Amino acid sequence: MSVNFSSLTPGPIALFGSGETAPGGRKIFDFLFKLSPSNPRVKILETPAGFELNSNQVASDVGDFIHHHLQNYHPEIEVLAARKKGTTASPDNPDIVRSILEADLIFMGPGSPTYAVRQLENSLAWEYLLARHRLGAGLAFSSATTVAISSAALPVYEIYKVGEDPHWKPGLDFFAPYGLSLVFIPHWNNQDGGKGLDTSRCYMGISRFEVLAQQLPEDQIVIGIDENTGLVIDFQAGCMHVVGQGNVTIIREDALETIPAGSKVDLSYLGSFRLCDPLAGIKPESWEKAVAASKREIPDFQPSDQVIQLAEARLHARNERDWNKADKIRNQLLALGWAVEDSPDGYDLKRKTG
Repeated sequence: MSVNFSSLTPGPIALFGSGETAPGGRKIFDFLFKLSPSNPRVKILETPAGFELNSNQVASDVGDFIHHHLQNYHPEIEVLAARKKGTTASPDNPDIVRSILEADLIFMGPGSPTYAVRQLENSLAWEYLLARHRLGAGLAFSSATTVAISSAALPVYEIYKVGEDPHWKPGLDFFAPYGLSLVFIPHWNNQDGGKGLDTSRCYMGISRFEVLAQQLPEDQIVIGIDENTGLVIDFQAGCMHVVGQGNVTIIREDALETIPAGSKVDLSYLGSFRLCDPLAGIKPESWEKAVAASKREIPDFQPSDQVIQLAEARLHARNERDWNKADKIRNQLLALGWAVEDSPDGYDLKRKTG
């Protein structure tokens, strides 16, 4: 099955600093669902907590939260027991991970970052996830998974709980095919330790994190995400949104910049971003299955001449203060699958995938 690669735009990604089942998490999910199709098919993987005896409960709690607090989006939720390689509940078991290929939103969250990397690296589940994302599905990652997708993953438990010296482990390097090397640190402003113990920087503390930072390449970009805060990357709009209660901190070459909640910045802010080869890191057979399972044509995200002409006509009507005509044209555009948003430069067109 052939696909016009030029028409592909990856789905949005929400990276949680924490609080995926807290009130702040609802706001982040709400933002993400607005970028998703109607009645979204949500797949929640147990993988990051697959070593825990209650991994199903950990994943199901997120599903219950989405079901109860975001029911206005009518999500169809499924928990996938892709727990451990070499077992019947393996992320390589096609019977378990097959439904990833039909997902509109894929979530992974709490657990161990290094365990998540070991189980997902080169797995069928990871291939299917990459394929679905590049075909437009959204991703939502929190805590352990936010760390795991980094170019260098912070071994939180090994350092904070076991007492190993500060070090890094290779991560899944999700953004490498896009030309970016990024390290994500959730729980950036954590205060669980109170006045007696600095647990910021994902429980490392500032002094210990300074040691860790020195072990990274000089040009490494580090992105810290505060608790109850999300960084939403919208590939189609080419921008990033900070959603929630706190800030996102970007560190590059010893320069630190804080981006507060409610901000929107260009995606190129992270560096020389580029859209990747859709098959990067994916076997051809996995890609073909993902395309076939999408059950719908791959959308063309470029507006047609008809859409542009209507948008121009609406702009003219607005300039003439013919609000009735402008509203009628807006409805015509919606019927064609495009939303028009007014801007200081005129208007923006956004594809409505629902």
